[in-house]
Amino acid sequence: MPARPLVVAFDIIETTIPLEPLRACFIEAGLPATGLEHWFSIGLRDAFALGAAGEYKPFMTVLQSAFAELFAVHGLEPTDDLARSVEARMKVLPARPGALEAFRTLHERGIRIFALTNGSHASTTKILDDNGLLGMVEQVISTDEIGLPKPQPQVYRYLLEKAGQPAAQTALVATHGWDLHGAAAVGLTTAFVRYRQPFPEALRSPDLEAPSLPRIARQLLDLA
Repeated sequence: MPARPLVVAFDIIETTIPLEPLRACFIEAGLPATGLEHWFSIGLRDAFALGAAGEYKPFMTVLQSAFAELFAVHGLEPTDDLARSVEARMKVLPARPGALEAFRTLHERGIRIFALTNGSHASTTKILDDNGLLGMVEQVISTDEIGLPKPQPQVYRYLLEKAGQPAAQTALVATHGWDLHGAAAVGLTTAFVRYRQPFPEALRSPDLEAPSLPRIARQLLDLA
């Protein structure tokens, strides 16, 4: 097993801040309830494609472009209403139940907390502040600073550089297998939050796994 980390980075979108409250926007637009997941998957696919080609666009720009394909797949005429409502609601999303407890558990034990996100620095900082989390976060790191998206290895190396710690003393907490796979390839300790889906068998198995953020925080502290 890995050693207890000195630095813990949290993925933000879906891991710390769920997108579930956006589902109503897709239903109101005449899309199926699964439109939320489909839209996010399109955005991730295109962000990954850009990264694989050594290119970059801000994640929100990529997500905005995904609406056209989503409407077309479902045989609907695209409108700007869905994009506007999603953008507005994303600014006021609540944190996961237990996020505050998990951050506080680590912070009170002297663990340095970072936010590592494909989202923008400004929006991430605001939403963490709105949810009472920002005061425990040493630094918000956006992939906008690097010019490549997660899970490109340069992103995790940039985290290590900013934290001033080796990979063996740094952990990533995420609910995305692809994110943890990228972190594992660089040598970070990986902690998978299993909200609904199992961890993808094709990817590198995580070091830790639990169904909630507080339980993941306690597992990290239990490492020797």
